[in-house]
Amino acid sequence: MENVQILKRLYKNYTKKYLKNILISVFFTVLLAASTSAVAYLLDPAIKQLFIEQKQSLIYIIPSLIVVAFAVKGLSLYLAKIIMIRVSEEVRKDIQTDMFASLIKADTQLVDNKHSGKFITNLTNDVGMITNLVSTAILNLFKDSLTLIGLLSVMFYQNWKLSLIAIIMIPLASTAARALGKRMGKVTTQQMQKAGILNSYLIEIFKNHKIIKIFQKENYEKKRADRYIADLKETSRKINEVFVRASPIMETLTGIMIAFLIFVSAKLVANNELEVSNFFSFLAAMMLAYQPVRSLATLNISIQQGLSGAKRVLPIIDDVQEINENENAEELEVKKGEITFEKVKFSYAIKEQRALNLINLNIPGKKMTALVGHSGAGKSTILNLIPRFYNINGGDIKIDNQSIYRSTIFSLRKNISLVSQDTTLFDDTIKNNIAYANFEASQKDIEEAANFSFANEFIEKLPNKYETIIGENGVRLSGGEKQRLSIARAILKKSPIILLDEATSSLDAETEDKIQKAINFLTKGRTTIVIAHRLSTILNSDKIYVIDKGNVAGEGKHEDLLNSSNLYRNFYEKQIKKE
Repeated sequence: MENVQILKRLYKNYTKKYLKNILISVFFTVLLAASTSAVAYLLDPAIKQLFIEQKQSLIYIIPSLIVVAFAVKGLSLYLAKIIMIRVSEEVRKDIQTDMFASLIKADTQLVDNKHSGKFITNLTNDVGMITNLVSTAILNLFKDSLTLIGLLSVMFYQNWKLSLIAIIMIPLASTAARALGKRMGKVTTQQMQKAGILNSYLIEIFKNHKIIKIFQKENYEKKRADRYIADLKETSRKINEVFVRASPIMETLTGIMIAFLIFVSAKLVANNELEVSNFFSFLAAMMLAYQPVRSLATLNISIQQGLSGAKRVLPIIDDVQEINENENAEELEVKKGEITFEKVKFSYAIKEQRALNLINLNIPGKKMTALVGHSGAGKSTILNLIPRFYNINGGDIKIDNQSIYRSTIFSLRKNISLVSQDTTLFDDTIKNNIAYANFEASQKDIEEAANFSFANEFIEKLPNKYETIIGENGVRLSGGEKQRLSIARAILKKSPIILLDEATSSLDAETEDKIQKAINFLTKGRTTIVIAHRLSTILNSDKIYVIDKGNVAGEGKHEDLLNSSNLYRNFYEKQIKKE
């Protein structure tokens, strides 16, 4: 996306709606420019009539006018900035809202392919740069441009010859700033990349802090952190150094200009072409013009930073989802809950090898079907395709003879519950975590779901019971307790299709027994697809599919597969006989 296109897009989508407020801010910048110019202009009569001609009648008037000019200048600047601060925060909110909405709706594949820390950097740092572009940069553009025009008017009024000499400084400063702005854009991109890496690393540290301690890798991680922080420091240093390069350039240009003007002014005064009062008024105007010229010269740097941030944020907002409603999609009506895979093929974007190869499955309704196979065989992929976390590459998936691709996504997922070994909980109360399945559920409904999942056993022992905050991803709970909350949540949803992915793995015998009972209640009379490496949990399944390298290597009940599938028999002999 070109820079001009980005600016048009930011105006159309984010600043146009606040144009009225921006124009009010511009009005105050006009007052600011006028009052600043008045300060410079009033030095002429102040020097000429008070000091040279010594007119006592003006001894109160001119100082009072100077006070008024400064007061108007200060108040106008304050009001202009306050208005633009409010606009900028609204713009920040709008961009962050759009980005968050895009991420919430984004395909699972997009989120999987990028670390969450980098998205956080986009949402905070990059959006901050864009906000600065559409607010501070706009304010400075009007404020400094109008102020410069006003001061140039005073300068030309006092002496046009000196003004022409002073104007030479503006293009020189702009040329230097343009070069610095291009450099700033490149360095800013590097800084955001480094910040994203550091954010990603910090999230990993917080998530895996126990692993770091048990393997005694504190020093190793400290060295890694030092490297990431040092890299970010270097890019930040480069940005600040590029930014302050404008100061010596501007100071030198200003010094040369003032020296040359004094030389020319002395000649003009000597030839009676310029009065001393005119010169001081002109010099004051020029000195006041230094700030807006410098600000305008460095404005390009802020613009380049904002454009750099927009190039990273807008593609996320504009992300086109592959998983969308098809035209004429209808509500999915689940009666039996029979699921069929018809010649389904699928491959992940990051892998060359196909995950599923033209597989056919017939999963009976209101019964339990198990998927068995080695890790990476394609079992979890099958589960992920049913709620359309991913789209298949070919074939079709049907529920009660209705294609899920001709059904609305909402009605599809409304009928499915997922309980996984990677239990996902929120840093909220136990009540809200269970009620996440149905916010309209009553306290009685929530407690019933907890009873059926055996979660009430530990909930009632907690000081705040259902109002207990469980920490990030349930860090204050054991693995079994988290799993029981997850099952309670699924029970509360009351969906006719249940997906269980290693739901009883890594648990002690007593906890596994309770969770198995909870699962039995959850799945009773519902279509259930279960993945379990431990065959003892699926021996009573109504149907078992053996999945191997993306293919169906066998199907039937436990006894049938012992006779017909070598792969299944090997699983059984290794696990059951050992027990």
